[in-house]
Amino acid sequence: MQENLVIVESPAKAKTIERFLGKDFIVKSSFGHIRDLSKKGLGISIEDGFLPNYEVLGDKRKVVDELSKLSQQVETVWLASDEDREGEAIAWHLAEVLNLPVDKTKRIVFHEITKSAIINAIDNPRTIDMNLVNAQQARRVLDRIVGFELSPVLWKKVRPALSAGRVQSVAVRLIVEREREIIAFNSTPYYRVVAHFYPAGDESKTLFKAELSQRFNTQEQATEFLESCRNATFTVTKSEEKPTKRYPAAPFTTSTLQQEASRKLGMSVSQTMSVAQHLYEQGLITYMRTDSVNLSAQAIAQCKSEIARLFGDQYSSAHNYKTKTKGAQEAHEAIRPSYIDRTEIEGSAAEKKLYDLIWKRTVASQMVAADVDRTTIAINMDGTQNEFIATGEVVRFDGFLRLYSESTDDDTTTESGDERLPKLEVGEKVLSSQIVATERFTQAPPRYNEASLVKRLEELGIGRPSTYAPTITTIINRGYVVKQNKDAQKRNYTMLTLSASGKISEKHPSENFGKEKNRLAPTDIGMVVNDYLESQFAQIMDYNFTASVEKEFDRIADGDITWNEMITRFYSPFHKLVDSAIETQADKNTQVRVLGIDPTTGHTVKARIGRYGPMVEIEAEEGEKSRFASLKKGQLIESITLEEALELFALPRNLGIYEGEDLWVGIGRYGAYVRHGKTFASLAKNDDPLTISYERAVSLLEQSKASTAAAAAPLKTFDEDKDMVIKSGRYGAYIAYKGKNYRLPNARKIDALTYEECQKIIANSKKK
Repeated sequence: MQENLVIVESPAKAKTIERFLGKDFIVKSSFGHIRDLSKKGLGISIEDGFLPNYEVLGDKRKVVDELSKLSQQVETVWLASDEDREGEAIAWHLAEVLNLPVDKTKRIVFHEITKSAIINAIDNPRTIDMNLVNAQQARRVLDRIVGFELSPVLWKKVRPALSAGRVQSVAVRLIVEREREIIAFNSTPYYRVVAHFYPAGDESKTLFKAELSQRFNTQEQATEFLESCRNATFTVTKSEEKPTKRYPAAPFTTSTLQQEASRKLGMSVSQTMSVAQHLYEQGLITYMRTDSVNLSAQAIAQCKSEIARLFGDQYSSAHNYKTKTKGAQEAHEAIRPSYIDRTEIEGSAAEKKLYDLIWKRTVASQMVAADVDRTTIAINMDGTQNEFIATGEVVRFDGFLRLYSESTDDDTTTESGDERLPKLEVGEKVLSSQIVATERFTQAPPRYNEASLVKRLEELGIGRPSTYAPTITTIINRGYVVKQNKDAQKRNYTMLTLSASGKISEKHPSENFGKEKNRLAPTDIGMVVNDYLESQFAQIMDYNFTASVEKEFDRIADGDITWNEMITRFYSPFHKLVDSAIETQADKNTQVRVLGIDPTTGHTVKARIGRYGPMVEIEAEEGEKSRFASLKKGQLIESITLEEALELFALPRNLGIYEGEDLWVGIGRYGAYVRHGKTFASLAKNDDPLTISYERAVSLLEQSKASTAAAAAPLKTFDEDKDMVIKSGRYGAYIAYKGKNYRLPNARKIDALTYEECQKIIANSKKK
């Protein structure tokens, strides 16, 4: 009889742990959660104090059967799921299903998969923490109630097949509000002035830049100022050099890892978490869901040793960080490498990059601050209040910057930036080689990317480390939000230059602007759903309320309140809101936007959500048919103009005759297309259906025909019987024979498949 069965969450984790435990231990995986709330109805008995009705997941029955048999054959069962609330709940569900006593079954946790951590956990087992379990149950029950009761309201009042969620709906609200800020924003031009100065006595004319503290609204004002500079005297009124320090960032938490991986590596939040999970399960990093920035004494000591080896003792400065996040809980350490002396790993390119990022951030957090000299010089223009400011920064000792520097979400650059400035004294004169007034434009707030959305959610106290990735994935999958790229646009701007000779020249160069990559934007249906939920369920959509719910979960985890008590307080007022919303007639006019009058017909032009998505309509008089057109990708009901809407009615557009038939381009349910008879081809992202040429449309059509023909070509034929062919289908290769299709068994090599074997497969399929 085996002595021990250890149950973990994932097979990869099981393999890693098995290496550290002896032959007396069997390590098996539950493959995540083994049961969840029943999908029959609500899955919760409200009358019985919100008692959950759990059932074993369909694809986990075999796993449960195997674990059940093994648990009866061993002396001791160890539940070793992850150390957060989800992991605690998995351990409890296992105990319940396997008939293990909750108060006696050994529960072990570790935040890194190393031999010492595993052995230490075995030596110090505990029992299942029901406070953590109940906190997870409260979240799951509350989210099921909100989704189950809100979604049918949306079906009746907005559109069928919609759904809502507690945290997801609030995340959509953030994105919708940002989009409306952008729509309402009017970019206005202004002029910023930068002078290129050098000390009066400097024959080598060592230039430095200084920016005028004032900005001008018009070209006339900027020109007038440059003219006043022709014979002006410039005097230094302030010259300060302050030594300062730049300190390293704290080790990674879940959210800071997601943000930095997005900025530095271009990874999505879900991709970051997936790769981090693999690294953890291989024993390469500590647990990846954590609010903590603390490091263990052992890790700090390892960092000190590694820094001394790589850079010298003068670069080492051991210290720990304190967690500032409100409600931070559960994890004992920040995300760090399990072995600090392991600078490189084997694995995929993504795993190597993310590990390198984690390693550098961890080690840099234990390095000395960088010594920096910051210089500020103020230069007055005589007879005026105008002042030019130059700032410079010189790194005297690089410290942690030798290894790592944190990125920011702000990608803007300044013309008068951090640079080495000359030594100047107050009262010293400076001369200008040129003074340039450049037209700039005010910028709308940027759309969120995944990293900045996570940062904002964390600032508001909404969600926890385990919820950020699934929240973003859910709102994208539901079609409420899209992740989009936008090509840069070109614009001309004015540049006025006053030269040393006193001449003012004018140029009109061009620049790119407005480029976006992987930014989150709401869809029309996302905006409509958000507006309806805000009008009827203001409390649920309130940021403070959503954050307060998270605090309630924390109180349950701490044992301060019972989870049933918390749900009871929430449910009664919420259910009244649901009843009220069902009885209240939704104002359909809020879902329709009148754009204006069609100059050709004199009829009203509207934008609204139709059966197949956002559309515009030229409303017809009684007895006539209205005209409809779908919106192009990237257009929104809330921001489309009358002119843009009228352009859409030019579609479908006849491009001419091709091979005896009309060639059409239009927009349909699945996007822009080219149609020739019954053959369709999708337009590429950069193709505009309103401007696409005949030649480009023909090229797309021929490409589509070629790919269709290639897919239809048989993979193999047989001389013995021309009717029997092997084809490639949506779900893999199959046998087509006399009008019927037969599935090929997995792992069959098509080239080696004989006619006789195909006959057997067909015969066996007919028997079944």
